[in-house]
Amino acid sequence: QVQLVESGGGLVQPGGSLRLSCAASASIFSISVMGWYRQAPGKERELVATMSSRGSTTYTNSVKGRFTISRDNAQNTIYLQMNSLKPEDTAVYYCTAIATPSTYWGRGTLVTVSS
Repeated sequence: QVQLVESGGGLVQPGGSLRLSCAASASIFSISVMGWYRQAPGKERELVATMSSRGSTTYTNSVKGRFTISRDNAQNTIYLQMNSLKPEDTAVYYCTAIATPSTYWGRGTLVTVSS
């Protein structure tokens, strides 16, 4: 069982930056994939970014070049650096860990991009 706790959300103006953190209750060294999803009001949850244990990354097209996912195995933490934020990035951001056959989710952190 792995518990995930997100932090770092908040209110930011368009063009601003935020860094989200996701702390795991257990070692993430062997977790094959960790990532971030988001869910905007009235929309389905969508994948934002993933990072494998080997360091390979994927991003949804709308955040490429603006968001960067990283992981610190020693701290059992993953991060999502979000730059050049847009109002359409407003959503609850969820951390996920895929440790086959199980998938774990955090409770989410709200990011609001507004002037």
